[in-house]
Formats: sequence, C-alpha cells, structure tokens
Amino acid sequence: MKNNFKIGAVLAMLGILAGILCLYFIADTYNAVIHTHFNAGDWEESNTVRVVYAVLGWLGTAAGALSAAVLWGFLNKQDWAWFWGAVAATVLLLAGFFPMIPAADSGLATPTMWVFLLAAVMWFGMLLVGGVSGKVITLTFIAGLAYVLTFIDGVAPISKFQTTFQAPTAFAENANTFWNGMYVILQQVSWWGAAGWAVFIFATLKRKPWAIPVGIFAASMSMLAGYPLGLHNALVEVHRFSMFLPAPIMSTGLLIYLLLPGTKKMLEAWNAAG
Repeated sequence: MKNNFKIGAVLAMLGILAGILCLYFIADTYNAVIHTHFNAGDWEESNTVRVVYAVLGWLGTAAGALSAAVLWGFLNKQDWAWFWGAVAATVLLLAGFFPMIPAADSGLATPTMWVFLLAAVMWFGMLLVGGVSGKVITLTFIAGLAYVLTFIDGVAPISKFQTTFQAPTAFAENANTFWNGMYVILQQVSWWGAAGWAVFIFATLKRKPWAIPVGIFAASMSMLAGYPLGLHNALVEVHRFSMFLPAPIMSTGLLIYLLLPGTKKMLEAWNAAG
C-alpha cells in the first residue's frame, strides 16, 4: 500500500464523509443528550455536554475539511498527503469516540460510532500508505489511546467544578474550595496533555528528533492531572477503581518506554530511514 495514491484518495473521501457525519450527528443529538441528562437530574452533565459536544463538532468538521485538502493532495500525487490524512483521522477518532459516552449514559443511540469507525480505517490506512513501520504504528496507536483517555480526564472536571461549592470562605460548612480549584486547573492540564500526545504522534510520523521530549511532556501532563483526580475519586468519592486512572497509568507506561535506550534507537532508525 505504500505510496498508493489511489487508496489514499479513497481514504481521504472516507475522512470527508466522516467530517460531514460528525457535523450532522453531533448537531442532531446535541439537544437530546443535554435534555435527557437534565431531566434525569444531572444538570452539571448537561452543561458539560453543551461545551464538549460543541468543541468536538468544530474539530470534527474541520478535520473533514482537512480531508478535502488531503484528497486534492492524493489526486495530485503529493507526498505530504498521507501525513495530513493521518492528522485529520486522529482528530476524527476523538470527535467520533467521546460523544458515544454521554449518549450511551442517557440511553440514547450512539451514531458517532460511524465517525469513529471511518476514522479508524482512515488512520491505519494513511499510515500504511505512508510506509510507516510496524513498530512506529504500534507506538503511535498506544499513544493515541493515551490521547483519547487523557482528553476524557479533562471532561469530567467540568462537571465536578460545577458541583463543588465555591464558598466565600474556606471555613464554610460543606465547602470544598480546594478541589473546586483543582478541578478548574486540572481540566486544562488534561486537555494540554491530550494535545501533547497528539503532537507526539505527529512528530513521530514526521520523523522529528524532538518527538521523545514532547512525549515526556504529554505523559507528565497526563500524570499530573490524572493521578490526583483518580486517587481522590477512588479513595474519597467512589471507593473503587476510578476511571480517571487509565490515562495516567497508560501515560506512565509510555513514559517508561520512551526513556528506554532501545526506544531511542528505534526512533532514530525510523528517522534515518526517511
């Protein structure tokens, strides 16, 4: 499949279709998910959906538009097309995956699953067209999982920020001013960590020598946000394994892997092959 511009063009058309479906499905389910959560008494979740669905709708639609430029690139046999197709697919994976969670929680259909599936085919296909080695595909795929999970860790604090009372004094009864402040800060720490993992993926695919430092940054951000949120949630709130923890645990594993001498040699060999 390497350098197969015809297959690349077909994959780009899948990206365009996924972008259109993302726009349609998120707009179509937006108010239904909001109202279902609100009617169930989860008003803070409905407010979170208002924000996050909109953000993912913007990103997913933009990724579909980027896929149109990628299609032009493949039709004109441009070497850069596969990489930007992988960028578009990476964004579409997130835009298709996360909306399934609040929709499923509401007992509603999850139509953005089709966006996710199309993006998955597009992502793996673009890497094969680009001639990416199997080891690099595996590494970037695992980093992609960390990217999605770290983004999700940045969603829940939006809800939790709304339900922790912002008392006028730290001594007010039932106030939780410390964690209210933690939620507002760690929300963006998680999203910056997710962005860091995305940049790590792109830097690795483009054979950039600074990919490992970016990965260290992404892992550190995911861990700095995820472990405090996860341990507090597990030990104080739910008294079980917290769903905040998969992101920092996976990021910890990736951090250890990135620090191994063998990983550096593998990436240096990949960079040199370009």
